[in-house]
Amino acid sequence: MEWMTQLQGQIVGLDTAPLIYFIEENPVYVHLTDAFFEAMSRGEFRVVTSVLTLTEALVYPLRQGNLALAQQYRDILFNQASLTTIEVFPDIAEIAAQLRAVHNLRSLDAIQMATAIREGASFFLTNDVRLPSLPGLTVLVLEELRV
Repeated sequence: MEWMTQLQGQIVGLDTAPLIYFIEENPVYVHLTDAFFEAMSRGEFRVVTSVLTLTEALVYPLRQGNLALAQQYRDILFNQASLTTIEVFPDIAEIAAQLRAVHNLRSLDAIQMATAIREGASFFLTNDVRLPSLPGLTVLVLEELRV
C-alpha cells in the first residue's frame, strides 16, 4: 500500500475508528487496518493515541457485556511496544483548546489531534472526513485511502 510508505520511521497519531475497525475486523476497512497494525507491530513506525481512545472503544463491548472484546482493546492500547497511549496532560488540553478555537473541532477530536501533535506525529490516521490536516500533521482518512 503506497500510502504506508510515507509512514516509515514516522510517528503516527491514531484516532479511535481505525482501532475499532482493526479489532472488530470491519470488512470494509480490514485490509487497510490489518496492514497498518502489522507494519506498526514490525516497528516500521511508532503510533500514539490518547487514553480517551479507550473511553470510546470500550462503549460497545461494555454495552454488550463482551469482556473479552474489552480486554482486546486494553491489551493493544497498553501492551504493544510500538503503540503508546498518552494521558491527557495540561499541555495537551492547552493545544486542544487552541485547535478548537482555530479549527472549530469537537473536544474529543481536538484532544486526539493535540496528543498526536504533542508527541511529534507527522500523520493522523482516522476515518473522520471533517478533520483538517494541520501544519506538520497530515490527516489520513481511511475512506479516502480505500480508492
